[in-house]
Amino acid sequence: MATIKDIAELAGVSIATVSRVLNYDSTLSVGDETKKRIFEVAEQLSYKKKQAKKLEAGKIALVQWYTEKEELEDLYYMSIRLGVENQSRQMGFAISKYFQDNYEDIKKDDIQGLIAIGKFSDQQIKDMAAITNHIVFVDTSPDEEQFDSIVIDFEKATKKVLDHYLALGHESIGYIGGREVFKDKQEAIEDPRELTFKSYLSEKGRLNEAYMYVGEFTVSDGHALMKKAIHEHGENLPTAFFAANDSLAVGALRALLEEGIPVPGRVNIIGVNDISISKYVFPSLSTVKVYTELMGETAVNTLAERIEGRKIAKKITITTQLVIRDSSA
Repeated sequence: MATIKDIAELAGVSIATVSRVLNYDSTLSVGDETKKRIFEVAEQLSYKKKQAKKLEAGKIALVQWYTEKEELEDLYYMSIRLGVENQSRQMGFAISKYFQDNYEDIKKDDIQGLIAIGKFSDQQIKDMAAITNHIVFVDTSPDEEQFDSIVIDFEKATKKVLDHYLALGHESIGYIGGREVFKDKQEAIEDPRELTFKSYLSEKGRLNEAYMYVGEFTVSDGHALMKKAIHEHGENLPTAFFAANDSLAVGALRALLEEGIPVPGRVNIIGVNDISISKYVFPSLSTVKVYTELMGETAVNTLAERIEGRKIAKKITITTQLVIRDSSA
């Protein structure tokens, strides 16, 4: 595993700065560019270099629903993007990067295909389909009969965490989650982690909706939501929490430590994604590992197949793995 010293050397900053950035220290004053460089180095060091089949040089478009600033709050999408970029270099593709709603600019570009990372409304999907037939969606599957997609089974991932907690005998389990909306604000997006948490614990007779807190998928909301849970429940605070992503879990961890609540002695916490910072926070974060690098790589490979002539759509589900570290038993 790469060390904080390794990250500091490659990012050109001090070890202390790396440590504080990876722990989302709100008192640290550094610019977004420095944070971005540190996070990207941390992600890159976790990758294993692979040899890939080189194709004739061509260009693909990468459409992201997160801006670079938003990526700093939720490294899941940054990690997928880096996987796409690394594999594209390996295979000889040039990449033109776009954020949402720049479809007219994409039309002017000479691209062979398009990879869309994130979640997109029906209208946005139509706009992309008008540009090219070669599209791979990553993290969503809007129409598996028409489009290729690379997805995660978040329902199964959620059940892995809940089964782990139930096997340990936890009677009260809380939820720290987030909700998203399409960038064009046309529709709200249901989160499968929240839906599965409610339905699965209800089946087991263990659901208490008073223990569920939902905001946005950020460190700051994880911190605020856990503070709210602590103040509302006091001594009756659940003994275990499932956080819908690692950013929320990191914020929740900080809130628990600020309140003097031992982790995992009094409260266990498990997140989702296993982004690079999960190993470096204190205590190190238990999480469901999502193979974001592989998601990005697979998207490029899948697009290459389309470009080479495959006509039948593929929906590829990447597996996950529960990783137990120091924030839970």
